[in-house]
Amino acid sequence: MSSDRNPKYRQEIQQMMFVSGETAEPSPETTTLIEEITRQQVLEILTRSTALATRRGVRSISTDDLIFLIRHDKAKVSRLRTFLSWKDVRKNVKDSDDKGGGDAADFAAADDAAGVVAGPADVAPKPKNKRAKVGLAWDVNSFYSVQVPEREDEEDEEEEEQNYATLQRLAAADERTRHMTREEYVFWSECRQASFTYRKSKRFREWAGFGIVTESKPNDDIVDILGFLTFEIVQTLTEEALKVKEREDNEKHRRGGAEAGENMKKRKRETGLFDPPEEGRTPIEPRHVREAYRKLQATPQKAKAMLLHNGRIPYRFPLALI
Repeated sequence: MSSDRNPKYRQEIQQMMFVSGETAEPSPETTTLIEEITRQQVLEILTRSTALATRRGVRSISTDDLIFLIRHDKAKVSRLRTFLSWKDVRKNVKDSDDKGGGDAADFAAADDAAGVVAGPADVAPKPKNKRAKVGLAWDVNSFYSVQVPEREDEEDEEEEEQNYATLQRLAAADERTRHMTREEYVFWSECRQASFTYRKSKRFREWAGFGIVTESKPNDDIVDILGFLTFEIVQTLTEEALKVKEREDNEKHRRGGAEAGENMKKRKRETGLFDPPEEGRTPIEPRHVREAYRKLQATPQKAKAMLLHNGRIPYRFPLALI
């Protein structure tokens, strides 16, 4: 897998990898490989989305086309819908500010209003900015013209199930940041804001090949969704590569212990004052990323039965979206 393009997102990828669990500084070869894989995935997403739009008889792709491609990954769809719903809230708040409505302090003050009683003429009622629920064209509810009104206290069991993977990531992030100093946590928080698209729309459009595989001027929602997906791709690759590296390190320690004999078993190495921490002692290498990518591209056994053609498995499988 090679590319004649110069890397454009090395710093962003380093930050995304750090948030995803990598503690050492990865080499330029590693970040370049991850960028190439991410770009390949984006090109595949745009190609398939354009094909879906063509089947619908339109030229431009829509957000539903992008979400449809990842519909089987319920956890990712749930995170994306949450991302879009909060984006809608921010847009509504901004529109309210532009029209002379309440500013952000008004909404923040709602949580601190305990013990403060305002007179009837002091504060005018303001519309409540509620996080909208993003509907999908293939949801069962969309088949009916009349929708059942939602209750605020109603819990979505399916959404809770979909959020399980997200909660696992949040738990891992909480465990990792538990013993960070204030400066370390501030740096980690800044790395969480890393993006392929935020304030880099022009660079991203050129990098992703807009105008070649799809329309030249996609709307902001399309770019934002692709920015979300690129972060997910880098995060998934990093997490899988870390698992590959961990298995490799464990195997090296096991073989090293066996070759050292009984003397090594009796003598335990003491950690020196200036030794680097055990976690992230060496960074992820390109071979770990390649193995992680190979595992993510492996077709599950239960899916092969659906791909049988005249009793024979096809020679090539379609590229799996990460």
